[in-house]
This record gives sequence, C-alpha cells and structure tokens, in this order.
Amino acid sequence: MEFLFILLALVLICGVLVVPAMRRRRAGQDAVRGHQVAVDPAGAYGFVPVEQLDVRLPGPDPELLAAVTEARRTQDWKPASELLARTDATTAAELRWQRVQTLAGAAVQELAEAPGTGGMWLRHWRVVAPKDAGGAAVQAEFLVQQALRDPSSQDYRMILEEARSVCAEAALLAPGDAVPYIVRLGVERGLGSSEAEFQSVWETVVARAPGHMGAHLAALRYWSAKWHGSQDRADAFAQRAAGAAPAGSLLPALPLFAVYDHLSDVNLVRGLYQSAVVSQAIEAARFAVAHAPADHPVLPHVRHLLVWFLVRAERFQEAMDQLRKVDGHIGAVPWTYETDPVGAYATYRALAVAGWEAQGGARG
Repeated sequence: MEFLFILLALVLICGVLVVPAMRRRRAGQDAVRGHQVAVDPAGAYGFVPVEQLDVRLPGPDPELLAAVTEARRTQDWKPASELLARTDATTAAELRWQRVQTLAGAAVQELAEAPGTGGMWLRHWRVVAPKDAGGAAVQAEFLVQQALRDPSSQDYRMILEEARSVCAEAALLAPGDAVPYIVRLGVERGLGSSEAEFQSVWETVVARAPGHMGAHLAALRYWSAKWHGSQDRADAFAQRAAGAAPAGSLLPALPLFAVYDHLSDVNLVRGLYQSAVVSQAIEAARFAVAHAPADHPVLPHVRHLLVWFLVRAERFQEAMDQLRKVDGHIGAVPWTYETDPVGAYATYRALAVAGWEAQGGARG
C-alpha cells in the first residue's frame, strides 16, 4: 500500500499545479497503467475493463446502440429512422435530442475514418426519405458537428449555413419538435450570430421544451467566455435556470457545467476544488442527481462531470458512488473533450479507487 499512497500523492500534487497534465495522452496512458497495477479497479470493483469502455453513449440505451451498430455494419438507416419515429418529440424531448446527437456523431466519426464514403447511410436516408423529420434533424446536427471539428476550414461557414437551412426543413417536417431549434443554437453559436438572433432561437426552444437540460447545455456554451459571452454571463444564465428549475429537474446542475467551462488551464490555487464556488456547484449537482428520474437521458452526463470534480476535490467515496452508476459508457463531458477519452476516464476512475482505499474504503 505504501507504493499506492506515494503514487496517488504524486498524481494529486501534479493535478493541483497543472490542470492540463491529466489531459495529455501519454501521461493519461501511463497513469492508467500504473494505477491498474496498484488497485486493479476492473477486477476488484467489477468495473468495466478499459478496452471495453464505450465512447459512443453517455449511458445505456440498447435501442440506440442497436441502431448505430446496424447503420455502421450494413449502412441501413431504417432502424435509426424507426427509432426516432418512436421517440416522441413532446414526451421524450430529452431522449430524442440525445439520440439525434448520437446518430449524427456516429456518422461524423465514420466519415472521419473513411473520408468520402463513411456515414453513407445518412446520405441514403436523406435521399430515399427526404420528408423524414428524424433524418433531417440528424443531418442538421451532423453538419454542425462536422463544421465544429475544424473551425479553420474554408468551408466552415458554408457548412453551418447549410445546417441552418436543414434545421428549417426539419422544423417544418415536425411542428412542435424542439430538436431542430436546439441544433440551431449550435449553428448560431458557430456563426457568431448576434445576441438578438440567438435569443430569438432560444425563446422558440423554451416555448417547446422549457426545462430541457440538453438545450440549456447547448445555450450555455454561447454565453461562455470561449464563445460569445463571459464567465459572468454564463454563470448568470446557469444560476437563473437553476433557480427556476421545477422539482425533479437536472437544471440545478447547470452551474457545475459553467464552472467547468471557465476553469483556467493552469491552476495555482491549491484549494480550488474545495472552494465555496466549486463546492456549492457540486452540491447543487448532487441534489439534482438525487432527485431526477432514474431514467433521465441527461443524468449520466451530470454524473460523469461529478466524477471529475469529486476526484479533484478528493471526495473519493462520493466519486465512487457516481462511478458505480455510470461505468461502462463514457460518451460525455469531460471525457469527450480529451484526445484520449478512454485514457482520461480510466485515470480518474483509478484515482477514485486509489483515494477511496487510501481513506479506508474496503474493496468489494
């Protein structure tokens, strides 16, 4: 155990001084290998082995996974179309949005792996069934994700303008569906639209799905300092939404995402993750998680971010509690922001286990 304590101490000391250190691929992979030898989280705790971690989804959705797998394997778009047709835009607005995002992301990934031919199923879908509202929504989100992969591309604005047109088409095909307008939030953010233009789209989203957590996360990015706002404006947006949240909503967790978006690349404050601002955001997110429906589609997203913050705050038991609920699927912030999502997640998981044991936690 002495080796474990020394290893954990070294990692945590480095984490206090330099935030990006845990984001470097080589460091992440080395830490994973070292921690696996020390604590063997997969074997001792029943966690999913590193090589089996799934980066496609934030949490389990067997129907969606089957549709994504079938599209990739056979280029058949019909299972995806049928799935979205069954996902009601009113009663399952959060789930519909997440499924559109995942399907679009799958097509983007396939195209990156095989330029020119990857993701052909989406193109077939749009040609064969041009009036399919689900296909239009997926294409619009695909275009946004494709553009944002390379903002320096000379085609960047052209792709986003096309996405805006497809959003309008999707909205006409599915009156009352918030998804085309949530996609538009990404379009307007990417194009640098004025606050008035963005607010107009936002008001349409809110009219259709007032408590939509996914929509609030999309809007939060516009107001962040990295895009067209500031830390104060992002915090204000998040706090307003959290304060007006109905019972059972995940919106009280929004301030934690605002905090994460505005962390400095270099942290010289040793107690940052135990500070009042961070602690309050963590507690609000924990409250939201505890009171939200167990099947809320965005719940895994909040749990994953909580793991990141709880490990850095050295609240290892609480981090373990969250890990036990989300382990296996890691397609969520903060891991998806990393060059090596699997390595980053596995590192934090191993740190949580090591810290838990160092504080007296028992295996099993």
